[in-house]
Order: sequence, then structure tokens, then C-alpha cells
Amino acid sequence: MAKYLKGFTPYKKKDAEQYNKFRWWSGLTFGDVLDRAADIHPAKEAFVDMISRLTYGEAREKTNKLAIGLMDLGIQPLDRVLIQLPNWNEFVYAYFALQKIGAIPVILIDRYRQFEINHLLKLTQAKSWIVAFKYKKTEYLPIINDVINEHPELKNIITVRGEKDQKRFSSMERLIADADLNDTNLARLAKRRPDPMQVAHMGPTGGTTGAPKIVPRTHNSLITGIEYCSKSWDQSNLDVNLLVGPIGHDLTFSKGFMGSIIMMGKVIFLDSTDDKDICEIIQKEKVTSLVWVPTLAQRMLQYEDLGKYDLSSLRKMHCGGGASHPELIKNVMEKLKMKFHNGYGATEGMTTITRVTDDLDTICHTVGRPTCPYDTYKVIDQNGNALPTGSAGELVLKGPGVFTGYYNNPEENKNVFTKDGFFKTGDVAMIDENGYIKLTGRIKEMVNRGGESISATEIERLIVCHPGVVAVAIIPMPDPFMGERVCAYIEPKKEVKLTFDDIISFLKGQKASVLQLPERIEFIDSMPYTDAEKVDKKSLRADIERKLQKKK
Repeated sequence: MAKYLKGFTPYKKKDAEQYNKFRWWSGLTFGDVLDRAADIHPAKEAFVDMISRLTYGEAREKTNKLAIGLMDLGIQPLDRVLIQLPNWNEFVYAYFALQKIGAIPVILIDRYRQFEINHLLKLTQAKSWIVAFKYKKTEYLPIINDVINEHPELKNIITVRGEKDQKRFSSMERLIADADLNDTNLARLAKRRPDPMQVAHMGPTGGTTGAPKIVPRTHNSLITGIEYCSKSWDQSNLDVNLLVGPIGHDLTFSKGFMGSIIMMGKVIFLDSTDDKDICEIIQKEKVTSLVWVPTLAQRMLQYEDLGKYDLSSLRKMHCGGGASHPELIKNVMEKLKMKFHNGYGATEGMTTITRVTDDLDTICHTVGRPTCPYDTYKVIDQNGNALPTGSAGELVLKGPGVFTGYYNNPEENKNVFTKDGFFKTGDVAMIDENGYIKLTGRIKEMVNRGGESISATEIERLIVCHPGVVAVAIIPMPDPFMGERVCAYIEPKKEVKLTFDDIISFLKGQKASVLQLPERIEFIDSMPYTDAEKVDKKSLRADIERKLQKKK
């Protein structure tokens, strides 16, 4: 076997031997997954976006052509390549082409801008970037130019849906058109099949502390997690899965996109969260299942024209990325006549979900049980001791579907794994006698805005650079629609008068993304601190809750 990627923490030899012995790891690569679907169902329609429709066979052909083009560009095994695309069919062959040549996709959401992109390039040492030329109102060329100036080591910029006469960068369309699927090229491609034990995928995450990190996943581990989850909520090749959330999100990518391909179903890409567009596509494509965040489900239920559409094809909904409140769950089941699967997961490998046989109380008040029966979940106290059934503690886990450490980050890995190799999720939970998990709180400094995990730490680092700011604290502000919104408490210098617009303009000047812009700012004379001289965020959260209550 080839050497592991430097900076990746391999599975312990004893664990890997067990996972392989019992076939908990399948030994498949992501390229194999697409090939298997194309071999079994070559003529089956598999991927639909707003401008094209592809069968599994057609998707494989485009994938293989792009893979040959990427090899000709000089992209090598284990090279990291950023993919920043919206919910387009082009994501399919961009992702799988990299997998087939042994390169490692780094998945970015389309809303990332210079700040996040530059940071992720530094973290991953990526030297290639597949990016949309334009998406809706966003022209990516100025962003590309800024990033190139910051990272001249970028060798390949591959644009998608770009201008036909654009010659400065490589074009995905040209790479596909120019590739020849002759025997020689296909033999070259076959030789590039990676080892299933190698890193196959990198996902950015805030982790447990909020500082951006990279989660490396192997073919074996990630495919295992996705396959068991898909089977746990009864996905099949008859399902038509609508993906509304950004493909760069782990929920959309793993549970929706890859889960559908592993089960050989059909993917409908929608690059709009407008209720009218969602209802129209469900009616037109006879969508059977939805994978998305509770915010989108709530919004659709409140859509005034909901009754005008035929949504009778819907069979099930997988909600994750935020808390699903009992009222939402009941309304989905009653108004839409579909099954509700309450889930919990993360890029690192946590995956739980309620089952179709669970009663309403279980669906409303738990996030189900682990989808992979060979992953081990438990709760521990502050000293790392396992707690008895029904006790609240930090949720930790380990197994064939769980990652082994953040990329190139040994210091963080020391903090987030127990001595016996369990990943510390940062979430407080209770596990009952049947293995069902109830989340009761969280330790990590993150804001969950409609399923978007936003790092409080990174926003604080940006705002504190303002010359008029003494201290800043970012907290989650409760919101009935989005779950949480970003609220900033700022202590200005005594002689400085700051406004909301001043802070927002400053952040935009630092090329912050829209996700990093606070939606409410409270200017205070002095920041509250705990006895340990840390900002007392608990008191700030209580303060904003009081202010919100007064407005009601």
C-alpha cells in the first residue's frame, strides 16, 4: 500500500484489521460506487438540475473524460483540489473525476469568499480549484483574481459554465470535450484507482472549538457511514431525492447526494430555496424524499400557496443540521402525509436517525440511534469516565464510520480524542437503554443558523481587528425561524462611536462572507467576565433573550 497522506491520522492497526475482517468496510472507492450504479442502471435517469438531465451511464462518461483531462493537467494522486460549485450536475463529474484519479476533493459551499477560500487553501495546501465562472449575481472572476494574488502557488483554475472565449483558465467543458476515451487513456485511468484506505475527501468544519479545521475521510470510512445511514431511513433505487441545501454542506452531500448514488436512486438538484420553486419541482419530478434542515421544512409549511401543488409523491423527510421541534415534526407528518426522520450528524462522522418504526414521542424528543451498528457511542463526564444509561454527559464515539483526526492538526487532536480513541463531539447528550440519543446542550462555540454552522471564533477575530473595538463576543441569538442568528456584543473604545453599519462595512472590507455578518449588534460599555477572566457568554445570552422577550 502507498504511504498515507502526510498530516492524516491513520486508523489504528488493530481497529483497521477488525473493520476489514468483518467487512464493515466494503473496500470500495467512490469511483467504484459510480461505476457500480452505471453498470447496473446505465440508462436510468440519475441527475437532474435546472438545465440538464443525465443517466448514470452519461454521468460516468463525462466523469471519465474529465478525469483524463485532469490527469493531462498534471493533477497527481493525493493532490488536494477545491470544488466550489452550486447545486449543478457539473458537481457530479467534478467530484467523481477527482476520485477516479486519486486526488482529494475539498468541498466548499458556493457562498465562501476570499477570507474562507484563502484560509482553506492554506490549511489543505491545495493547488487546484474547480469553481463556477458566475453564479446568479456573483461574478467569481474578481474573487479568483484576489485568491491568485494571495496564493500564486495555485497551478490550475478550472472554471465551470464560463465564457466560451475565456482562455486564461482551464474550462471544464473544454476538458471534457477534448478528452478521448480510447483504450490507452482508460488504462491510464484504471491505474489511478486509489487504495480504499487512503484519504478520499476533505470537509471544512468548525470542529468543537470554532476554529476552522479540515476533516479527512477515507473511502472506506465515509462510504460506510453513508451506506448505513441510507439503509437506516429506507432509501432505495426508487427514491427521487430533492437537494435544496448547498451541496457543500455535509448533510446535503453525504445523506442526500452520495446516499442516493449508493442506493442508485435519482438526484434532483435545486439551486433555489424559494418555496414556489421547491413546490413546483416536487410536483414536476414526483419527488419522494427530502434531505434538508428544519428551517426549510418550517418555511415550506408556512407557504401560503402550499395547497395549490400536488405533493402526494412525498414519502419521507430527513431533517438534520439543527433542532427539529415537536410541532414541526407533527405538522410535517399531518400536513404533508410523509414520514419524518429526525437526524444528527457532522462531517466528523456522527450519524444517528430515527427509524420508520419509531413512535411519535421518540421522533419528537430524540435524534434516533446510531445508523452504523458497529460505531460505538457513549457519554462521559469531565474526567473522561463513562456515565451510566440515562445520564447527561459529553457524547463521544468511535468506529468504522468515524474519522480519526483533523488534518495536520496534532494539537487539536490531542484535545478532541479520549485516551482510548473516542472523538469528543462537544455535544451534551443522554443515551437511553435502547441506544436512542437525546441532545441536551452543546459545549462548542458555534452558531447554528438554519443548518449553517458558523464559527463564533472566526467572526470575533475579524471584528476585533477594527481599530475602534476593545472586545467582542459572538453569541447565538434565538430565532423562531432560523433557530439561531449571529449576535455580536461589542465594547468600543471610550472615545469611539460605532454603528451597526460601521461594523458591517469593516467586515465586508475584510472580504468576510455573508455568513460572517452579524444580524444584530449590541454596543456595551464593558464586557462581562467570569471569575476565570473569560468573557461571560452565558450572561450575554441571557441578556439578549431578555431583550427579545421584551419586544414580544
